[in-house]
Amino acid sequence: MNTTEKRKMYELLLLQQKGLLEAENHGIATLANSSALLNETLHNTVFAGYYLYEGGELILGPFQGHVSCTRIQIGKGVCGEAAEKRKTLIVNNVKKHQNYISCDSAAMSEIVVPMCKEGKLLGVLDIDSDRTENYDAVDREYLEKYLELIVDVFSN
Repeated sequence: MNTTEKRKMYELLLLQQKGLLEAENHGIATLANSSALLNETLHNTVFAGYYLYEGGELILGPFQGHVSCTRIQIGKGVCGEAAEKRKTLIVNNVKKHQNYISCDSAAMSEIVVPMCKEGKLLGVLDIDSDRTENYDAVDREYLEKYLELIVDVFSN
């Protein structure tokens, strides 16, 4: 998919998520539908979901994909690293990432976007692909915009 097509796909994704938010404002219901929407929209996805920050760790929340890790310590794995740094992380090849935690052998690349509001960590969005080098700056840009929509509802 070229950059123009990818941007159009993400613009449609943002519109669809806004429509879902008009119909529902409960945090967990929103995250559940959000993970389904991401899973249906993003090509080569094997996991799309949320880890929620609670009690000093990330706990598995709504997701689409195979059985996954249920608890991740801050700083551990790509999710824990993104949460600790409060920065989006893209891993082109999880097999070569030193701090990777393997929850699903089908995952080959990963993007993790922290969910923060007013400096407070709420959790992370974790998306895994069955292809290496599946994510880039366009994914980062649009998934960060996407989470801005989600965080407003989820944190209320």
